[in-house]
Amino acid sequence: MEAKTKTVSAILNAPAPHMVGDGFRVHNFFPKGYKIKMSPFFLLDYNARIEFSARNEPRGVGVHPHRGFETVTIAYHGAVAHHDSAGNSGIIYPGDVQWMTAASGILHKEYHEEQFSKKGGAFQMVQLWVNLPAKYKMSPPKYQEIKHNSIAKHTLDNGSGNIEVIAGEYNGTKGSASTFSPLNLFNARLNKEGKAYFDFPAEYNTGFVIIEGNIKVNGTEIAKADQFVYFKNEGSIIEVEALENSIVLILSGEPINEPIAQYGPFLMNKPEEIQQAIDDYNQGRFGYLDE
Repeated sequence: MEAKTKTVSAILNAPAPHMVGDGFRVHNFFPKGYKIKMSPFFLLDYNARIEFSARNEPRGVGVHPHRGFETVTIAYHGAVAHHDSAGNSGIIYPGDVQWMTAASGILHKEYHEEQFSKKGGAFQMVQLWVNLPAKYKMSPPKYQEIKHNSIAKHTLDNGSGNIEVIAGEYNGTKGSASTFSPLNLFNARLNKEGKAYFDFPAEYNTGFVIIEGNIKVNGTEIAKADQFVYFKNEGSIIEVEALENSIVLILSGEPINEPIAQYGPFLMNKPEEIQQAIDDYNQGRFGYLDE
């Protein structure tokens, strides 16, 4: 039986931007920008390409807590330095991914990397919040630093480009990150007229961010840079053709069908767990991190 096409539900323009700290000018596609079903992905902040002027004092976001989910930061232009209360620190450069499992609780801060800040220049990032199933929300924090040269890559036929498999699996190529629930996170780097095919279960919530260029989806729908392609929960096969050299961030995952309680940087299942997170934070149970 021939697999059915996963059809496009909507092509969404980037919502109006807002600042996160003074270093990240983001378009929130969900949950605030659009009320779409994207579980296990809870939030998508897209820092469209912007030029930052040079300055000595790095821009960024000061110390803040997280509990109950993972933050995944993908760099396309610019560089970000980060520190957390578990003792992890590092810098992500274009092509790198920082995958932080906050889980039971962590303090975190992230800034433009010092040398980038002094020079200024193009800056483009994506940050995702990936929800954790209830049974893992209070597991120990951990950190996966995924450098661009270590990301598993699948070369497409006919010089079409390649698929960087950050998490999940693409045509037998397994992703570099470990996850707590089934999900796929890819960068499709496609050459002009290059084609790629994706096969995701019908029930998986699926969306694309067009990072650069423009593409044709399933032979009919055109999506351009800074737009989000949202798919229906039906069918499985998606065809993508690059109308020019393009980069597409691919998200697809099995929904976590559990209640959600969210307050600021805490993502739990019940209101009382949010209150516990606030109490634990106020009592210093998330550790310590210098401003």
